Amino acid sequence: MINHKKTHGLWADTAQPGPNLTSVDGDQKAEIAIVGGGYTGLSAALHLAEAGTDVILLEAEHIGYGGAGRNVGFVNAGLWLKPDDVVNRMGEKYGEQLLEVLGASPNLVFQLIEKHNIQCEAVRNGTLHCAHSPSGFKELQQREAQWHRRGAPVKLLSREEAAARIGSDSFHGALFDERAGTIQPLSFVYGLARAAQDSGARLHAPSPVTELKREAGLWRLDTPTGRITAKTVIQATLGYPSFAFQDRNKEMIPFNYFQFATEPLPEDTLKTVLPGREGALDTNPILSSFRLDQAGRLMVGSVGQVEKMGYAVHENWARRTIRKVFPQADSVPLSYAWNGRIAMTPDHIPRFHMSKENMISVTSYNGRGIGPGTMFGKLLAQLVLGASIDTIPLPVTRPKGILTRNFRGLFYETGARMYHFVQRRV
Repeated sequence: MINHKKTHGLWADTAQPGPNLTSVDGDQKAEIAIVGGGYTGLSAALHLAEAGTDVILLEAEHIGYGGAGRNVGFVNAGLWLKPDDVVNRMGEKYGEQLLEVLGASPNLVFQLIEKHNIQCEAVRNGTLHCAHSPSGFKELQQREAQWHRRGAPVKLLSREEAAARIGSDSFHGALFDERAGTIQPLSFVYGLARAAQDSGARLHAPSPVTELKREAGLWRLDTPTGRITAKTVIQATLGYPSFAFQDRNKEMIPFNYFQFATEPLPEDTLKTVLPGREGALDTNPILSSFRLDQAGRLMVGSVGQVEKMGYAVHENWARRTIRKVFPQADSVPLSYAWNGRIAMTPDHIPRFHMSKENMISVTSYNGRGIGPGTMFGKLLAQLVLGASIDTIPLPVTRPKGILTRNFRGLFYETGARMYHFVQRRV
């Protein structure tokens, strides 16, 4: 029977123990206050604490409550966009800087895992971007050429080479990126939290910020059980802003991604499904993803949510997808289903906000949260510690609402359901 009621699905059942946290108690002071207990907030807290800074982090629910605990677990390099598209949209200065910084973000993730002995099923065997059609293969050729011009270790695989690596002949080739890998995302964010605590950061949850005010040149952050006064605030709520930050929802397009997970595959079957343990995703506009966890469960995912009416459509799609792409695993039952919200912008570029009153944030990673979130947490910490603003590979922008955000969100969800209703029926 599929467990589809848990918000974090498989990850909740297989994660390492999370940190024991309590709510804020009474009035406290800190040099830096961070709001949000995901990759960005915890990476910032860790790097600030390691530098000896007095830092406190407030999470409204629990560590990893948002996208950090619900995503696919791919540690990717760069953004979803092709490299040249990033430069075309941002200009050469910021575009090339952003590609270089985020291209190195998997290095940071896996370095932190090793340094702090984070047990999160880390496998750095790369990812496979699989061509779903001849046009998809041409797109991968463009990506390879664009990344090669920037010195990235990516390699285009022929249809036969890709089939051997994927364990399926459903694709026309694949682009292998050796920089990338996979993790158990909820275990990783728990590990960041423990490392931040061990370094001296004060973490509190559940402690939602119900009111945020400037008083006498400082920030006052009110919670139901206490109050924090701080010189600087790093806002890191991303796809799940709430309470005092509820308006930040207006800056993002509602966009969900779901996953289904099987029972562990039989040993003989496991040898034929992604035998190198790479993560895989395809070039379809409504993309699909495939990966294994440490126990050998096969996960398939795509755009949409399984919390409401679309569940049956997406479940049937997941079963057909396994039957078509990995027929050798067709008899293994599904056991988990869950989804998470992606913070998405119209141009698929993250946003950097900074006010004169010492409040900063980077938000909207457009489905690439682990590497960018961890990296931008470090960069924001360095900025607070006195680094030049030029170290942030994004222009400063003002928060701006998206007038058509709800319509776009409905369009994506409806389109995904319609597509999944018909895909792979033949």
